[in-house]
Amino acid sequence: MNFKLASRFTVTERFLKYVVIDTQSDPESLTCPSTDKQKDLGRVLVAELLEMGITDAHLDEHGYVYATVPGNTDKANVPVICFCSHMDTSPDCSGAGVKPLIHKNYQGADIVLPDDPTQVLRMDEHPDLKNQIGHDIITASGNTLLGADNKAGIAEIMDACYQLMQNPQIKHGDISILFTPDEEIGRGVDKADMQKLGAYAGYTIDGESAGNMENETFSADGAKLIIRGISSHPGFAKGKMQSAIKIAGQIVAALPYDLSPEGTEAMEGFLHPVSISGHVEQAEVDFIIRDFDDAKLIEHADIIHKLTELILKNHPGCTYELQVKEQYRNMKNVLDQHPQIVEYGMEAIRRAGLDARLCSIRGGTDGSRLSFMGLPCPNIFAGEHAFHGKQEWVSVQDMQKAVETILHLCTIWEERA
Repeated sequence: MNFKLASRFTVTERFLKYVVIDTQSDPESLTCPSTDKQKDLGRVLVAELLEMGITDAHLDEHGYVYATVPGNTDKANVPVICFCSHMDTSPDCSGAGVKPLIHKNYQGADIVLPDDPTQVLRMDEHPDLKNQIGHDIITASGNTLLGADNKAGIAEIMDACYQLMQNPQIKHGDISILFTPDEEIGRGVDKADMQKLGAYAGYTIDGESAGNMENETFSADGAKLIIRGISSHPGFAKGKMQSAIKIAGQIVAALPYDLSPEGTEAMEGFLHPVSISGHVEQAEVDFIIRDFDDAKLIEHADIIHKLTELILKNHPGCTYELQVKEQYRNMKNVLDQHPQIVEYGMEAIRRAGLDARLCSIRGGTDGSRLSFMGLPCPNIFAGEHAFHGKQEWVSVQDMQKAVETILHLCTIWEERA
């Protein structure tokens, strides 16, 4: 089917509107959402959904947006499917005062960002730019991230909702919509109401290159290493003081390079210290542990145990504790039990005129956890690139293809019911 789409607002216009709303999440906050400003975008989305005629659209107290595009098929057995993207942007780079720029008809030259000319997008550093000749590239101005992760996905889902409401010839069952807060800090579905969603299958729209679909993520644990040293007055510390800070530093320095993020790629896992805090008597090191194989998470944590015990042999009287907490698991473990969910996604990408590629992602998505909460949920491309930094970019044409992919998915589920 070739869609003749209504165009009151294009996906690009929606995207440009959303990225100027600061929605950065905060890992130090204990609230949900972690920053109240994420609700600013949520309210905009709800207003737009209601204007489309989607009557149940609402923002809940935790900052989640829910809506249902009502089905228009005569078939009674079409499964409800869900599309999900997240509203927050990464704490790693400012999302305040975003100034989006459209670089029309890209021809391969370097893209210099005007507010910081040291920020330059070069094809050899951004390989997917070679597939963007003739496309219109959107960047920020150089002082902030863009927010394509994941406002590109939000704009694409929103535009697809509009097209479904305006085009009754596109047959589909009920379509559930979920926009989450705090995905970037690992809390994206903490308060998600699965009963309210009522969906059989889901698709996060939060991937990179056009045509990509991800059915496999890292499995993830977090670990906290607590070192208990021996404190003493520094003026009288000889032979007495055992600094927990210095011990922690020795442990971090001893971590193997070939198990670090900077020393791994493809299907290799890693062990990564993300923060150190404390004082002489007690210090803490927080780690993230990642691998596609669940069993290897235990092996990676055991390396921390062994290194710590080895180093503490030189620090008599000092002790340690390692606390390991599950964060999320590889969604492939669930998706392999529901192969049609991935198959339909690949077919939708092909119907959009793209080369469909099944990929693994060295990270996680809301879909990782949703899959284990009863909603099998692979990840489809949104066109976003260079996440979490000032050189983040997205292609207008790739966003348009993502909208088409979403619409094709809706029709495929209706056809196969």
